Amino acid sequence: MLPQKQAEEAIVSRSSSTLKDELEQDVDGKGEEDEETAHGFSMKNLLWHGGSAWDAWFSCASNQVAQVLLTLPYSFSQLGMLSGVILQLFYGFMGSWTAYLISVLYIEFRSRKEKENVNFKNHVIQWFEVLDGLLGPYWKAAGLAFNCTFLLFGSVIQLIACASNIYYINDRLDKRTWTYIFGACCATTVFIPSFHNYRIWSFLGLGMTTYTAWYLTIAAVVHGQVEGVTHSGPTKLVLYFTGATNILYTFGGHAVTVEIMHAMWKPQKFKNIYLLATVYVFTLTLPSAAAVYWAFGDQLLTHSNAFALLPKSGWRDAAVILMLIHQFITFGFASTPLYFVWEKVIGMHDAKSICLRALARLPVVIPIWFLAIIFPFFGPINSAVGALLVSFTVYIIPAMAHMLTYRTPSARQNAAEKPPFFLPSWTAMYAVNAFVVGWVLVVGFGLGGWASMTNFVRQVDTFGLFAKCYQCPKPQPPPAPAPQMQQHHH
Repeated sequence: MLPQKQAEEAIVSRSSSTLKDELEQDVDGKGEEDEETAHGFSMKNLLWHGGSAWDAWFSCASNQVAQVLLTLPYSFSQLGMLSGVILQLFYGFMGSWTAYLISVLYIEFRSRKEKENVNFKNHVIQWFEVLDGLLGPYWKAAGLAFNCTFLLFGSVIQLIACASNIYYINDRLDKRTWTYIFGACCATTVFIPSFHNYRIWSFLGLGMTTYTAWYLTIAAVVHGQVEGVTHSGPTKLVLYFTGATNILYTFGGHAVTVEIMHAMWKPQKFKNIYLLATVYVFTLTLPSAAAVYWAFGDQLLTHSNAFALLPKSGWRDAAVILMLIHQFITFGFASTPLYFVWEKVIGMHDAKSICLRALARLPVVIPIWFLAIIFPFFGPINSAVGALLVSFTVYIIPAMAHMLTYRTPSARQNAAEKPPFFLPSWTAMYAVNAFVVGWVLVVGFGLGGWASMTNFVRQVDTFGLFAKCYQCPKPQPPPAPAPQMQQHHH
């Protein structure tokens, strides 16, 4: 018995070490390129071909915070300061945990496929394929449905946010017209082939959100508290759970985790990257949300975009413009996995021509544009998407998939990735995963879904669908031209 067990262990360790070598060597046919970059400097490689751990860190961090920075003060006004801070930390670490699970399942799927000699040279692995390979077609269908709907609305939110932000610089056009304009601009993301090519964008995106977050913090502190400021949150359960769900959404940027990992030369290095990205994101979200809420208090309940309350200045205009550019980048992040899915559906994923692929991707942009014009509700959509989609895509499905993938002793013994050092037993991992599923199902999906849909329906009743200018200040009536009109009467 003993020699047989030793032989089995030897085979397992040998197969996992060969996998490790294969993964380290080459992920997307980029192994040699990595070598080349190490020895020779090329501008194209510097700006375009990203696959290092740093690239993944920039992608994760810049993908986590975009327009959410502007709605977190609104969430704080619904939750109160203490709950706001605690829930950010709680969901930040919970999000990092499920991103870790996704990375483990990706490595597991990849190792099993590579033992069958499957080559991924011209193929980007996506989350639904990982679920299909490990758990079968029903899981694939669930993963695909939740992920695609989440990414679709994620892209819609970026468009609405673009129109909402530019309006604070130029209000000569209404927000709906700005949505048309930005829809056309964002359609150009069809030309970016994959996540390898987001290196310079991720870097710029993170710089932009860092500036905006610190601008919000400093501007709010310099402005000081408004006269008669009140901090009455939390007051209503509906508002409390809407705010909590917006924070659940903030740390749910992993709809693109697998695509970011696949773009890495050494994807097994991804494990801690998401956590490190989240810790950096805390330095942006906590001070800015707390400072703006401290300064404006309950006024935020009717202003879901923090820019609306800060005085107009060159600094604010710079923050708005940087935010717009970042939202364009985030639109690309959210829509690129949708492009991949669509390419696979119509059989264009292997096409070499960038222009041909761009043309094939255009039908994906049309429904995003249309939905942004129908539902221009910026804060409420974040919460609804958080409760109904993020809760499953980002928290429940990865935790359940991990539990089911490793439910048998042989799967645990042959696992490509063993449990982490801080949770060395499989039982402890099961306990954490069960807690994540239970908590998010009850608090995120159940209570959060009820609250955010109640809030969303209220917005539709108040502003109507296709609202021309949502939450815009009411225009001053022009001086009465009545006397002139009377002169034309016969």
